[in-house]
Amino acid sequence: MTKVVQNSRKFTAAVFSPPESNGKTCSQKSDISCPVQLTLELLGGRWKLAIIHSLYNGMKRFKELERDVTGVTPKMLTKQLKDLEANDIVHREYHATIPPTVEYSLTEYGHSVVPLVLEIKKWGLQHQERMSKPKGKKVKKT
Repeated sequence: MTKVVQNSRKFTAAVFSPPESNGKTCSQKSDISCPVQLTLELLGGRWKLAIIHSLYNGMKRFKELERDVTGVTPKMLTKQLKDLEANDIVHREYHATIPPTVEYSLTEYGHSVVPLVLEIKKWGLQHQERMSKPKGKKVKKT
């Protein structure tokens, strides 16, 4: 259920209130008690879903992830991996070899996010297809 809310600044916003939330709304950006906002806090950003998608097929070393997630800098990849590890989505395994190697994989909990990522991918493909279709030409009436 979506309802329109108007605040004192005459700003109108749609607030998503799913039926199972017993009518509670997710009206504040910083409201972590809102499941949608919490999910966006955990998985939001430009790189986290791409990292999860890359790890979906199994364990990868840092450089492999860096190649898979096009455009991410090593510094940002490290930060995002630490965030995902702190939230028990990614597992980091250190090997005391020469040179030292680190491998990353999804945790069991991290695998629970995969259906969401695959649905987002599916929607993205449908959207690409929809946008690539030529729009109907409007004919001027004379």
